[in-house]
Amino acid sequence: MKPGHIIRSTRVTMLFAAMGLAGCAFAPPSRPPAPPSPDHYAVQPIPADSAKADSVAQHFSLGARAVPAWWRLYGNDTLNAWVDEGLRNNPSLAATKHTLEAAHQLLRAQIGASMLPSLDAGGQASRQRALGVPEFGPQTNLYDVYAGQLELNYNFDLFGATRHDIEQVTAKVDQQSYEFDAAQRALAANIVIAAVNAASLAEQVSASERLSVLAHEQSDLTERAYRLGAASHDDLLAAQQAAASVDTSLPPLRAQAMRASHALAVLMGRTPDQAPSNLTLAQLHLPTDVPVSVPSELLQQRPDVLAAEAAVHAASAQVGVATANLFPHISLSASLGSAAFKPSTLFTGAASIWSVGASLTQPIFHGGALMAQRRAAIDSYDAALAQYQQAVLNAFQNVADTLTALNQDALALQAAQDAATAAEQSFTDTGARYRLGAVSYPTAVLSEQHWQSARLTEIQAKAARMTDTAALFQAMGEPPATMLAR
Repeated sequence: MKPGHIIRSTRVTMLFAAMGLAGCAFAPPSRPPAPPSPDHYAVQPIPADSAKADSVAQHFSLGARAVPAWWRLYGNDTLNAWVDEGLRNNPSLAATKHTLEAAHQLLRAQIGASMLPSLDAGGQASRQRALGVPEFGPQTNLYDVYAGQLELNYNFDLFGATRHDIEQVTAKVDQQSYEFDAAQRALAANIVIAAVNAASLAEQVSASERLSVLAHEQSDLTERAYRLGAASHDDLLAAQQAAASVDTSLPPLRAQAMRASHALAVLMGRTPDQAPSNLTLAQLHLPTDVPVSVPSELLQQRPDVLAAEAAVHAASAQVGVATANLFPHISLSASLGSAAFKPSTLFTGAASIWSVGASLTQPIFHGGALMAQRRAAIDSYDAALAQYQQAVLNAFQNVADTLTALNQDALALQAAQDAATAAEQSFTDTGARYRLGAVSYPTAVLSEQHWQSARLTEIQAKAARMTDTAALFQAMGEPPATMLAR
């Protein structure tokens, strides 16, 4: 085949390839496929009402709208103030907000630079030395040049490269916006959970300190009985071991309580030494009516799912950019100005200069780089689809886990309260019998020990129910009203 035929054949092949690409969509669908919509969240349908514990049976309102500023349902003004303070002053949240604002400004800058013509003004003044023609006139020429002009440039987006690029950046800004909403929701929930944990740990420390006193008192009583021959050496060692065991549990428990207070202070934007005084669990009221969105609505309320959807949109636009880069790029440039050798003649008609030009660039051979970039963009799009599907599954699992935990929390608290009530009644009865001389003092001490141990379990169960309720409100994903302004 002759070289001319080869060139013509290559051009025809490239033309048909371009027509084939132009005939199909430059970018895949920007929205992911419809996600699954299960009939209920958990393996077994969650009952409409939890078990009754602490005189409260929580009602799960399926299909009800999520509650903005849900932490106010705990009925404590101090807690409300702490959450508001955290939303105002938390440095990590502030950094996320400023990053989002910067992304908005960069998007505006890219739209202005890419979608609109650019116009620039320039000026120049220089003194130059040039060699003259040998044997004709002076050997060198010295002269001044003065110039000023306006330059106009514009790129024609015939195949959508610029449009898809802007679409990609816009989707990424949307993704950051949803991530900011998620950070706000997480911060509010973390403050509530930290406050509940701090209150619970403080009460656990108080009960454990009382247990320590009782254990040492029991040890002292056993030692006296041992000296009198009324108790064996094994009884004494067992009592001493029990007292030491309670003492061993106290330092880590106090450390946990301090860490909870420090964490709460930092979440609020304070230094740890400025941690607020702890609330008590009695000051917090468990929300009785808990809205549970249906699965189809949940996905439109969860910022993490919406962020994953925006990531799919961005990946789709990137495929459009990589595809458009295979096609010609056309740009227009024009300039108008004046140039002269003397300032006095710079703005005369004879000094006018202008130029108009258009350029077209068609990629022909880049070592396979452009096609590889397009295939990479398609793979990134497929990855974004998979990540979206995982975000959907995680959202359903999150709600299922918290709903299941809440129902079990109520059962656990119910059992713990029954045990604590029985232990308290036994302690009261034993105390009355001791005052009548019917039982010994060590028996009364042991009875109080049983009651304090039961109280510890009750405190933990009550706190778990409150924190899991906060986790469920967060899992519903409705941005609180105070978070909507960006």
